[in-house]
Amino acid sequence: MSLDDTLTALGVKVSPNQRLDRLVYWRVGGPAERLLDISTVAQLQGVMALGEPMTVLGRGSNALVHDDGVPGLTLRLGGELCELNLISADRAWVGAGLGLTVLINRLDKLGLAGAEPFAGVPGTVGGAVVMNAGTTLGEAKDLVEAVEFVLPGGEVRQVPAEALRFAYRHAELPSGAILTRALLRLITEGVEARITQRKALLERRKATQPLDLPSCGSTFTNPPGDFAGRLIEAAGLKGAQIGGAQISPKHANFFVNTGDATAAQLAALIRLARREVLRQFGVLLTPEVRLIGPWPDDALSPDRPD
Repeated sequence: MSLDDTLTALGVKVSPNQRLDRLVYWRVGGPAERLLDISTVAQLQGVMALGEPMTVLGRGSNALVHDDGVPGLTLRLGGELCELNLISADRAWVGAGLGLTVLINRLDKLGLAGAEPFAGVPGTVGGAVVMNAGTTLGEAKDLVEAVEFVLPGGEVRQVPAEALRFAYRHAELPSGAILTRALLRLITEGVEARITQRKALLERRKATQPLDLPSCGSTFTNPPGDFAGRLIEAAGLKGAQIGGAQISPKHANFFVNTGDATAAQLAALIRLARREVLRQFGVLLTPEVRLIGPWPDDALSPDRPD
């Protein structure tokens, strides 16, 4: 049986040579050899048991897709993997594929709070857990109690949040594991006050961030005791441009596509920022960007020649 026949037998929707530039926030990159829409845990188990090279796309909020595209299988989670299921007044299992904005809107309708740390953060619940995403209102670790994931080979496993060893923009999952859902701790009291805090945060972001151009949000994590945007601006790079890729004149930690950028140009601009901040201030910035496709290991290294 061919790979496509096997995937069809699993009930998986397969889109060959699917354009990804329309699906990722940066609006760059080549096609996926096979884009798979996964709607159940059983489908994900079956796909992971195949042993094929695979990549989880999520919402593409921090993905830099190679200009040549992505070989193998590219997975997008939907269906039951985007559901929110309350198990008590203040606990819910939330699918890894659910968008963070959708999560907040659903909790609003239920009269619940707790997801304020994700206000204005692009991406999905799964990506937020893996990156321990957050804002000044908190991080994923503040509301995650447990997670479920599928291991290579197809085994499903649940672990408590402590097993993830959350750190700044980091969580530890077994190699090759794909998150399916997270058990979130929600808040039933003081909801209106939290909504007010969230709205104030979003207004500040709207005033200070370039939300009118494609970007992945913050390109770098903040180094201890400092801010990546401040260092990039101090290095004289605010507004710097390579082709259609630009360091935003509004916020130096936002790298934007002005209209015709390529993935290679964005990678070169990231290298430039890392190189200059390291040279001038001795700080090596850590990218939040996730490289997808046949990138070399040193694709974002400040030492890589342009």
